[in-house]
Amino acid sequence: MATDKTPAAVSGYVQPEVDVPALTEVLDGDHAAIRDLVRTNLVTHASVLEEADELGVDAFRERVRELVVEMAATGQTGMGFPVEYGGGGDIGASIAAFETLAFGDLSVLVKVGVQFGLFGGAILHLGTARHHDAYLPDLVTGKLMGCFAMTETGHGSNVQALGTRATYDADAREFVITTDGDQARKDYIGNAARHGDLAVVFAQLEVAGRSEGVHAFVVPIRTGGAVAPSVHIEDDGRKMGLNGVDNGRIRFDGVRVPREALLNRFADVTPEGVYESPIENPDRRFFTMLGTLVQGRVSVGGAGVNAAKVALAIAVKYAARRRQFEASPEAPEQLLLDYGLHQRRLLPLLARTYALHFAQDVVRTHLHEVFSGIEDDPYARRRLESRAAGTKALATWHATRVVQECREACGGAGYLAVNRFAALKSDSDIFTTFEGDNHVLLQLVAKGLLTHYASEFEDLDQLGMVRHVTGLAVETVIEKTSAHKLLERVRDLLPGDDAWDQEAGLLDSAYQLAMLRHREEHMLAGVARRLKRGIDQKRDPGAVFSQVQDHVIAVAHAHVERLVLEAFVDRVRALPEGGNRVALGLLCDLFALSTIEADRAWFMEHGRLTVQRSKAISREVNDLCRKVRPLAVDLVDAWGVPPEMLRAPDLVG
Repeated sequence: MATDKTPAAVSGYVQPEVDVPALTEVLDGDHAAIRDLVRTNLVTHASVLEEADELGVDAFRERVRELVVEMAATGQTGMGFPVEYGGGGDIGASIAAFETLAFGDLSVLVKVGVQFGLFGGAILHLGTARHHDAYLPDLVTGKLMGCFAMTETGHGSNVQALGTRATYDADAREFVITTDGDQARKDYIGNAARHGDLAVVFAQLEVAGRSEGVHAFVVPIRTGGAVAPSVHIEDDGRKMGLNGVDNGRIRFDGVRVPREALLNRFADVTPEGVYESPIENPDRRFFTMLGTLVQGRVSVGGAGVNAAKVALAIAVKYAARRRQFEASPEAPEQLLLDYGLHQRRLLPLLARTYALHFAQDVVRTHLHEVFSGIEDDPYARRRLESRAAGTKALATWHATRVVQECREACGGAGYLAVNRFAALKSDSDIFTTFEGDNHVLLQLVAKGLLTHYASEFEDLDQLGMVRHVTGLAVETVIEKTSAHKLLERVRDLLPGDDAWDQEAGLLDSAYQLAMLRHREEHMLAGVARRLKRGIDQKRDPGAVFSQVQDHVIAVAHAHVERLVLEAFVDRVRALPEGGNRVALGLLCDLFALSTIEADRAWFMEHGRLTVQRSKAISREVNDLCRKVRPLAVDLVDAWGVPPEMLRAPDLVG
């Protein structure tokens, strides 16, 4: 797609040609078949994009439910369930299907996530054969609809402090589920207001007067379509977006369920009322239970990346055909994408989207290996939880930023609902909050870094982490960083003296990775020392942690950005020689250097960039944008977003 704005040949640079079908094949990876099935289903049901605007809330909710059941019949939503229950037996494929579904209406996506990911995933991973036999066959087909009732009005991220109680009545051999006040009501629960028959309810288990912590129970909330006795349900009403999902509040007024309602993979209660668990430590038991639900975070991160792709596909295609202002009196008006500023607005975001796509590939593969038993390293699940948390945070923040920038880049036309931006903004914004608030998730990432995956990892709450840092963790961190050795490695890669203004080396992935690794390790050692200093001064651990919380988040963010760049570099290196490898190499360089540029204040403060070197990076980013510009439409086409999903005739033609 060469244009008259193709960069002049410099240093032997030859503009690559993108083989779009071959690049799509690379991006779809091992899951091309399931992704194509989802694309076909999206096109078949493309009318839902208009129906979201035209139907009232109640009618649209019913339409979304119908579509979820219809898609379930094709097999796309059940890929993660065992074959014997009607599933596909492929967890990786189930995540790929969900990611691809994010090209379409996001109410449908979230309804699928609630039904098959959260409700179904809890039954599958927290339950045992008795629950699987009873519920999975009808759940997989959508005949049995359910809820995932964890969040409460008063507690979201702090699951260990939930207020709902489940008290065991040994005489009746039943659990009694009770909501203690408004703060303990289950809130924002998808499928609750209209369609859910069952709920997986997370509650504080009490057995023989002793609290055993949070456990999950299967609780009927409707019988024959009517709200079940002693269950009270309110509709959360209209939301900022996702109004095809029936979120509601649930209260339990002494609801009785049989002893078998406890999802008992990790703990059980005997008929006589004796609590039993193979995991003795209650904190470790709790984190093990929550760890089985990590696929929700992996799914939402991938959905965020694909929502960003839709926005970028529209904005890039529009910028490649919309003209505005002439460069000279004799020339025609220029295309938007030929303006340097427009390239700066969109193309680094394009590069970051590709980077996050490949980072998502890594975490999806890791999830599949852990949950399929391929990866049996005892620390593999902890690494997965940390990486899933960090990738989800960066990917969903990226989606929010991309949708806004792309809307602005399309001017007034982008404000029309027909162009998808209104729906994308309102429906995807919550991605930064559900499946874990992003700042809380980055604290989880940082905790893993500070404890260096120590055996106490699952047992540490916020204060425990601070205390642990006073011992092994500080030495571990400082030894791990080997800061003086790292500084030598970075110094070897950088030009020296007054020659730092030369651009040689900026496009070396070893240099780019060294810069991001140095930033991460320097920040990590710094926060560990600050925590230790506070404890050595006998200050309150909670106050110490609060004071360095911004530093904690910064190191986690730096860590995940380094992982994202590593994933991108590894993927480019694995490609065969040719135009696609060159094109992705340009994007990888653009992602790396724009990331360094965005945080150049830090690098300059810590002696890793001179003023001249910083300016050289900015010039290189501009040059990379010019080189990517002729390839941009091909690069967004390679994502395989069905044209029907762009829904922007005046923008994309």
